[in-house]
Amino acid sequence: MKNFFLVDYGAGNIGSLLRGLSEAGHPDVRVVRDPSDAQGARGIIVPGVGAFASGMGRLHSAGWVEAIRGHASTGGFVLGICAGMQFLASRGSEGGDTEGLDLIPGRVASLESLGCQQRLPHVGWNSVDTDLHPLFDGIPSSTDFYFSHSYTFIPEDPVAVAGHFTYGVRGAAAVSAGNVHGIQFHPEKSSFAGIRVLRSAMRLADV
Repeated sequence: MKNFFLVDYGAGNIGSLLRGLSEAGHPDVRVVRDPSDAQGARGIIVPGVGAFASGMGRLHSAGWVEAIRGHASTGGFVLGICAGMQFLASRGSEGGDTEGLDLIPGRVASLESLGCQQRLPHVGWNSVDTDLHPLFDGIPSSTDFYFSHSYTFIPEDPVAVAGHFTYGVRGAAAVSAGNVHGIQFHPEKSSFAGIRVLRSAMRLADV
């Protein structure tokens, strides 16, 4: 049976995500540092904390960029979480203009540049308009999830947004396009609802 692999490139909350994935019914997710160890994967999970430019730099240095792109191009499941969701974009501006994985066309911009006048970073619980997407199966719209970010992913195609948050401005809480999905909030810190989103996200690997 093919495995799910969680990418460890030195900039992700690996331990807490593993616990969350286990609670979501996937205790067998394997942590991998070398892309060659993820060949034949059922799905690749990309976590992330920190700035866009430094995170993408680490992914490049470890050889993950081409590996993830190749996996996605053959229909392989990819899930980006937190900054990992932002890496799915074409470009990001945090830390300097930087090319992303370009798996879902779009850009990552600061909430401030979009007109947000609230205190940044956006840290804490915020409700999400779920848009009836399978990622939020069984979760009522306006359920609260835990966020920690100052930048947001703006897909070129608004249809790719699976759920919205509002914090001074409206932004993408989750994205989904074909076999590629992303979650901006911290599902592993979002209580029962966050674990349920993780469970639903992993099910999309079979769609």
